[in-house]
Amino acid sequence: MELKEAIEKRASVRGFTDDPVPDELVMEMLRLGAQAPSAGNLQARDFIVVRGAETKAKLAKAAFGQDFVERAPVVVVCCANLSRIRNYGIRGTDLYCLQDVAASVENMMLYVTSQGFGSCWVGAFDEVQVSRILELPENVRPVVLLPVGMPKEPQRKTPRLKLETLVHNEKW
Repeated sequence: MELKEAIEKRASVRGFTDDPVPDELVMEMLRLGAQAPSAGNLQARDFIVVRGAETKAKLAKAAFGQDFVERAPVVVVCCANLSRIRNYGIRGTDLYCLQDVAASVENMMLYVTSQGFGSCWVGAFDEVQVSRILELPENVRPVVLLPVGMPKEPQRKTPRLKLETLVHNEKW
């Protein structure tokens, strides 16, 4: 699948089959996520791969009952590593590390789509609970839960705003 096709096909998948996600796919997804740009090439992001049913159930509860998190064969918890970005001060810990994670997540989602799998960017969750569940150190902040699996149903594209609404030339 060409990159443009993957971008256009990518959709949020919240229903997964029970089919396992191959380890090779997960590792390649993580490798490509790590290829994303990062502030100062400090790569202030880490990933936790969760396959265990008990942990996924806890993550779903921490995600305010989003049950599809539990039903996904794999959940990748994408974290900002604040200790790797400190030399940028407050802007590094409040913004740059989040951008680092976001760029990685987009790479991973596009790769998964290109391979016929689905994912969903989950940002709504209790950070404190997720940190406790995964025993994260103080310098690591969970930013995105990324459930991954084979889509149960054909993916439906959601409408997008017209470019004329979004694009401004020279000034607002």
